[in-house]
Formats: sequence, C-alpha cells, structure tokens
Amino acid sequence: MAADIDALVALLRIDLHDEDSENYRWVDATLERHLERAVAELSAVRPQEVLTELATTEGSRVIDVSAEFTDLVRIEAVEYPVDQEPRAFVQWSLWADNLELLVDATPGDADPVNAYWTALHVVDGNGSTVPAQYDALLLTGAAGYAAQEWASYATNRANVAGPGAVRDYGSWSAARLEEFRAGLRRLRRLRTAAFYTPARPEPDQSTVIWDP
Repeated sequence: MAADIDALVALLRIDLHDEDSENYRWVDATLERHLERAVAELSAVRPQEVLTELATTEGSRVIDVSAEFTDLVRIEAVEYPVDQEPRAFVQWSLWADNLELLVDATPGDADPVNAYWTALHVVDGNGSTVPAQYDALLLTGAAGYAAQEWASYATNRANVAGPGAVRDYGSWSAARLEEFRAGLRRLRRLRTAAFYTPARPEPDQSTVIWDP
C-alpha cells in the first residue's frame, strides 16, 4: 500500500533530523504543506493517469464533465465511439466544464465516450496516488522547502546555534531543491508525448479565435 500522509511526514522528519517528539522544529501541518507543494510540482510533470467513461446526450456534442474531472491537469485523448479496432480517437475542445466532441455525426443518447486524462496526485490519510518509486524524490523536495522555510524564519532572529546554522540550512535547502528539480527535469524528458493531438489551438478562457 502506498505511504499515506502520516507515513510521509514521519519519513520527512528523519530526513530533516527532526525526530525528537518532545522538541519538534516543525509541526505536522507545516510539513504536510511542504509535501503538498512538492506533490503539486511532481504532478505537473508526472501526473496521475485516469480513464473515465462518459456518456453523450442525444442531439448534443457537449458533455458536462464538472463532476468527473477533479483536479484536472489536462485531457490527453478522447475515444469515440469506443471498442473500435484500432481505437477511434477524435478531436475535442474543453471550455470550463464542457467537453465538446468535434465530430461530424451528432451522438445518440448515452453513447459511451472514453476520456483519457491526467490529474493532480492526492496524498492524504487514506494513502497516496504517487507511485512508490517517486516517494524519495517527493521527500527531497519537501525537505528542501521545509529547510528553506526555517532558514527564512530564523534569519535576523536569535537562535542558540548561531548564524552559521541559518547558513547551513540555507545551503542544505538549496542543494535539496536543486536535486528535486533535476529529478523533475529527468521525468519531464522521459514523459511520452500525448497519443492523440486535440484540436489546435486548444481554446481556453485566455484564448480568442478570430477567423472572419
């Protein structure tokens, strides 16, 4: 079973040498926030892969996906009709919560449509959608952000370890974050291209297409 948020916080404390429960430097909520930040960055380059079956409405090419596409990163492909050999991928457009099939024939009622899409990873008390092989990278990023936050907080504040401790945390943080970002760059290079190109340009709320 994938590590849940409590297990990851415990591992993060080991990396940060913050295991004295009588004198924690970071509270759990702070470490959870740093983990969430690292999860969001990891999701941008290696998101969760999801397949959702949708259904058409007779006489309409538009499908309301507001209930299905939670934490959407992007739609990778849309298959319609389904169960064809080879699979039939169609062009599509997404505006707000409306997925439109750019097909010639008007769909029938409750025709199945397969949407292949990616979502942000989820790490909570029930587990994690982050593949286990990326846990170490995730912890590296979270540790870097936690050390960066502590160095920033401790700057210009009296501390028993002296200013050298702040510098040490700052340099340690920089090294961890560079390691994290290098790992993300490697994942980005390894990610395969989308297996179907949607209609171009992809309309969104910042795009206006004028074709008089």
